[in-house]
Amino acid sequence: MKDKRLFQLGQRIRYKRLERGYSQEDLEEKSMVSVRTISEIERGNTDIRYTNLLQIAEALGMTASELLDFKL
Repeated sequence: MKDKRLFQLGQRIRYKRLERGYSQEDLEEKSMVSVRTISEIERGNTDIRYTNLLQIAEALGMTASELLDFKL
């Protein structure tokens, strides 16, 4: 069974990516995280590495803390 928190984080990343008009390929280019990894993260199928979280957050113009703050 998927971890609900990982799924929520993945959905938040997907939402923020789409909000900015980025495809997964665009996010890959900006974050240097592979499309395959981004896809797995967005579906909640893998635990996100801290370095990937930082790179994705920066590419989305956010901090890791903002990405992880589900109260926003």
